Amino acid sequence: MSFVRINGTLLHYRLAGPAGAPALVFINSLGTDARIWDAVIEAFSTRYLCLSYDKRGHGLSDAPEGDYGLDDHMADLAGLLDHAGIARAVFVGVSIGGLIAQGLALRAPERVAGLVLCCTAPRMGDAAMWADRIAVVGSRGMVPLADPVMERWFSPAFRAARPDELAGWRNLFLRTDPQGYARTCATLRDTDLSAEIGQIRAPTLVVAGDADQAAPVELVRNCTAIPGSHLEILHGAGHIPSIEQPGQLAGLIQNFLKEADHG
Repeated sequence: MSFVRINGTLLHYRLAGPAGAPALVFINSLGTDARIWDAVIEAFSTRYLCLSYDKRGHGLSDAPEGDYGLDDHMADLAGLLDHAGIARAVFVGVSIGGLIAQGLALRAPERVAGLVLCCTAPRMGDAAMWADRIAVVGSRGMVPLADPVMERWFSPAFRAARPDELAGWRNLFLRTDPQGYARTCATLRDTDLSAEIGQIRAPTLVVAGDADQAAPVELVRNCTAIPGSHLEILHGAGHIPSIEQPGQLAGLIQNFLKEADHG
């Protein structure tokens, strides 16, 4: 485990793979940490430098005061890239992680060799939904959200066949800092990149799960407004395909990296 303080915020990060190799950067979803990427990173860490981290408010990273804006997450990521000596990378983001990746491609395109946008969109949900979520967490904590979130994260088949894994990921969600979670919900409440993503010029793979109840396929399809992007649908996958179908996701990423001539 490694730690660095970026603009006053302590971030936990992990590097795997050979120094100087082409870089892949993995960005986690709301209510999770960098561990959701472990099985995917394993497929790439012999040939790529893989950076994963706990975004602010999550995992072992700080949960600073105040609502988080997309700019806060992008500043954290840019500082972490500088610290790790990564000038340019392909960014693999799921849910809000994909939203952060979209923002970076708009604000710092020179750093983005490509995007893999998993189960995400330029606008996720609406302000009222996120305000309700923030209110629940503020008054009652994480427990009331746990079971509904598991239904959105994972397919019915996963929940039925892999109950112990489901219980473990539920524990991960419950142990997320409630204030960090709510402050990150504010990012989703306030961010809409719909009018901007057509300006992104990075090669882009969009991935959806047809059992995803948090970001249904038609919502994820909005990412295809990025010129030249293409959509792949994972059948039987929910909101976090790196957990449910890591091999299939790694295969899609590998094909994309060849197309993007990254490594």
